[in-house]
Amino acid sequence: MTITAWPIDDRPRERLLRHGPEVLSDAELLAIVLRTGVSGKSAVDLGRDLLARFGGFRGLLTAEAGVFCAAPGLGPAKYAMVRAVLEMGRRQLGENLRREVIFASSAATRQYLLACFRDRPREAFACLFLDVRHRLLVQEVLFEGTLDGAAVYPREVVRRALVHNAAAAIFVHNHPSGHPEPSAADRDLTVRLASALALVGVSVLDHLVVGDGVVVSFKERGWL
Repeated sequence: MTITAWPIDDRPRERLLRHGPEVLSDAELLAIVLRTGVSGKSAVDLGRDLLARFGGFRGLLTAEAGVFCAAPGLGPAKYAMVRAVLEMGRRQLGENLRREVIFASSAATRQYLLACFRDRPREAFACLFLDVRHRLLVQEVLFEGTLDGAAVYPREVVRRALVHNAAAAIFVHNHPSGHPEPSAADRDLTVRLASALALVGVSVLDHLVVGDGVVVSFKERGWL
């Protein structure tokens, strides 16, 4: 039976409009995004099957295009829709940061960085460039590498700080392995970058390493 044949009060979209999204199950939320089911299955049934297949929202939303589109009932159009939903969530978190002073240890900052970096398949190095009041000017991914490393060049970091007229910076990189413990090379790089930026009057507030659900702060470790 298709969802349009259900009683109005049972339909996910109508329930969301009347009671809010928090009352819906994961499968019902996904059904609203998918819009249609497949032969013999409603969109809710399809959503339930997909969540089981991918192990939840995280696996579904971060699946590569080929893997996603190979699942029954999916394809490029639905892939584009779920990727758009994921990106909207990330951008909303980023907009929140732009309205406040950035503190590397704040829950909002960590939530945003986890959303942006936790599921990247390769290591990436980014900078949060801040103004004199430590508000976010821009976030830039400056270098991307392999599963276990990315080459970072201090000269380019300094150049981008000057382009944005930044007064301060926070470094961020991810560990695709999921283990956020900084390496000796990470600590050495941080010292070199901080020294280079100090020459142009840019202070380094922190270096954050993103793992699987955990963010490690150099400042909290007493390394900055």
